[in-house]
Amino acid sequence: MTDAPLLTPVLGSLHALQVPIPYPMKYVTVLLDRPAGGPVTMIDCALDTPEARAALEAGLAALGLHWPDVDRLIITHHHPDHYGLAGVVEERSGAQVQMLDVEIGRGERYWHLWEEWLPGHLKHMRDHGLPPESLEGMGADNRRGRERVHPASRVQPLREGQHVELSGQPWEVLWLPGHADGHLGLWNEAEGTLIAGDAILPRISPNVGLYAYTRPDPLGDYLQTLGKLEALNPARAVVGHHGPVMTGVQARARELRDHHHERLDFMKAEAAREPRSAYELSLAMFPRDLNISGRRFALAETLAHVEHLRLLGQLYRTWNEAREVWLYHA
Repeated sequence: MTDAPLLTPVLGSLHALQVPIPYPMKYVTVLLDRPAGGPVTMIDCALDTPEARAALEAGLAALGLHWPDVDRLIITHHHPDHYGLAGVVEERSGAQVQMLDVEIGRGERYWHLWEEWLPGHLKHMRDHGLPPESLEGMGADNRRGRERVHPASRVQPLREGQHVELSGQPWEVLWLPGHADGHLGLWNEAEGTLIAGDAILPRISPNVGLYAYTRPDPLGDYLQTLGKLEALNPARAVVGHHGPVMTGVQARARELRDHHHERLDFMKAEAAREPRSAYELSLAMFPRDLNISGRRFALAETLAHVEHLRLLGQLYRTWNEAREVWLYHA
């Protein structure tokens, strides 16, 4: 049995549900909209675990709903804690699953081509210095994550600038890349309310990582997203973790931008001291003990920073034949 659902009213018929996930963030925000006479919408759907399924069922029931009542599922981005149950929701309800067009071509496709793409992921990490024992663990870790994702069979594209109706009001579709290539946001200008997913978070910095299948400069993308959020200056944002609602979005966007610029300065200074792989640089940027999954995120985040500097012409990289690894240097 699950406890009473953690439901928070957001705006009119729109509610935020806190769904448990087995990650340090503890919960992911799923939005449920039950407007009078309109389509029932779910935004994000959590990882496929028994606990998440039970929490979603309880949240739906609290609004007088069941799985078959869901008409539409909008996904902010393809990461497993936001997309994992998409196929289950689709099967149980016949709901139309929607994502930003940019995310369908890469992020969502990743789950369908996972087996074919895994060797490329491992090579990408190996080429940037991840040790063999961590590579083995990464493969097993990825496989566990994949088992908790049930991709949808059909996904309809949403495009930046389109509008969708929630709680009887129009919301503009935004493209907020960085944390994921095709990260979607929904903006209600009249209410000053942003559905932000993981584009901005109150207590932690969203992971901005460079992976084998991502756009070449995710950090550059994210810095632009922070500028966009700063300009929008929402009165409040519904966020994926540590929420469900946060205020002070503009100030937080500036804080995160300063944080990334500090990291860029640190990386530049470290690479100037001696040529090093991105993995070695990640040990300098994230010196604390991390598990295999955490160390992979640290490497991907470090790579996003050094590649941003390389694309700006502020760092260079050279293939070291003896070590079979890319080395970054000034």
